[in-house]
Amino acid sequence: MENRSRNMAIACQSLISLLLLSAAVSAVEVQRPRGVSLSKKHFYVEGKPFTCLDGSRTIPFDRVNDDYCDCQDGSDEPGTPACPNGSFHCTNAGHRPVFIPSSRINDGVCDCCDATDEFNSGASCPNTCRELGRKEKEVLQKLAEIAKEGFILKQQLIQEAKRGLEEKKAKAFDLEASKKQLEEKVEALRTVKEAAEEPEKEAKERHLKAWENEKAAIRAEKDNARMAEVFLELDDDGDGFVSLTELQSHSELDTDSDGSFTETEAQGLLGGVDKVDTVAFEAVWKDIKDKYISEQSQVETPHGETREPLPDNDSEHYSEGEIPEEDDDNDDDQEEEDDEEEEDDDDPDDADYNRPPAVQAKKDDEDEGTMPPYDEETQNLIDAAQKAREQFDETERALRELDDQLKSLEKETSSDFGPSAEFAYLYNQCYDLPTSEYIYRLCPFKQVTQKPKMGGSETSLGTWGHWDGPEGNVYTVMKYENGLGCWQGPNRATTVKLKCGKETVVTSTTEPSRCEYLMEFTTPALCQDPRTLDPMLHTEL
Repeated sequence: MENRSRNMAIACQSLISLLLLSAAVSAVEVQRPRGVSLSKKHFYVEGKPFTCLDGSRTIPFDRVNDDYCDCQDGSDEPGTPACPNGSFHCTNAGHRPVFIPSSRINDGVCDCCDATDEFNSGASCPNTCRELGRKEKEVLQKLAEIAKEGFILKQQLIQEAKRGLEEKKAKAFDLEASKKQLEEKVEALRTVKEAAEEPEKEAKERHLKAWENEKAAIRAEKDNARMAEVFLELDDDGDGFVSLTELQSHSELDTDSDGSFTETEAQGLLGGVDKVDTVAFEAVWKDIKDKYISEQSQVETPHGETREPLPDNDSEHYSEGEIPEEDDDNDDDQEEEDDEEEEDDDDPDDADYNRPPAVQAKKDDEDEGTMPPYDEETQNLIDAAQKAREQFDETERALRELDDQLKSLEKETSSDFGPSAEFAYLYNQCYDLPTSEYIYRLCPFKQVTQKPKMGGSETSLGTWGHWDGPEGNVYTVMKYENGLGCWQGPNRATTVKLKCGKETVVTSTTEPSRCEYLMEFTTPALCQDPRTLDPMLHTEL
């Protein structure tokens, strides 16, 4: 019984002490000047001189909140609009405290949710702090749930990135070993290829030389035949010699091209003699064959048209300058004959005399035909060399592809994907955001593009540059630079702001300034452990 009484006495004493403490706290709260926060309350002690918070001067306490600005920093007027640089503290119990400029005190507009800023304006301001606090708490709770789920996903991403990094390193190790083997194989096949190509080259050169000799023999035979025909054509009197006079009948052989083929020039072509036989004509032929034009192509009509010479048995019926009249009935026959003559131009036996030298030389090359196929021995050497080349090319191509894989792996494994590689899953992924006009595409760590919805080419809005967040939180902003240049402006660039989210998605794209784009991007990789965060900001009473 005695113990029970003692316990009750102790409980009552504790309750009384708590009530007294509460009253003391309330008394202190009442004494705090209007507009002063709890964190600065100890600077404002009633009855003691007040020192401006910037230390510029000390004034009597009764000059605090007297509606006259004594301190340069405005700290003596926390509850009046007297100081233009002063600030008023809204306690906002039940919600979050805020500071507002002193100029808003008693301006008829409710800035504090507890209405303490309009204590003397007559404005009717209800206290909405508890309702605002409730709504904010709901928002924060939802954000905390998102952060919780996102953080769980982030842990999975970190584990996947760790496994992926180990796999990529193991793959790179295997590729390095394969690369070394391929390099050795490439060098061995290079030696085989070069050894096979040497006899192939020699065999091809022998074959080509034989073909060139054969063509030279064909050309020489044709040249001799033509030389004999030209000799007969020049030998007008049939005495077996070509004389100065006979050679001078061909003015195209004029050596200085002055329009006059003199006897001296003709004699120079004949080697200083007056006439040459078939043997001596060979030397003459070398000098004139590129200029010589057959007499058959030099017969012209009075109208300047070149005509084939008339047969000997017909030419005697016409006097010089006369043109035989043709019956209309023979027009069709003449056209058919002309057509036949045109067709006959393809016949080398009938047309060779009328071709210019360069055209004739080309025709001679065509008449020589194509190079004959390689003999069996040469073809075998070619096939062996070709097989060696194909094996070498195939192995070298495989080595290049393997080297590209290695470089890609090295780039990926050396990239900065966050403190725990939580952003690694974004690599090789792209995320689209359609708008009314464009489709924006973000490919993290690579590029940002813009493509018209109605068709057209993509425009680069920047390629991956670096992480660009503030110090201590650098992984909250990505920077993409050096995109397509704007007309008479800078290169396009994009800033990507990252936020915590359960999903990986581009949520918005804007262009705050010309050629400078801003994207917002949610990802679980940015979510923090909700247990380390206070879902409600500290509220001062």
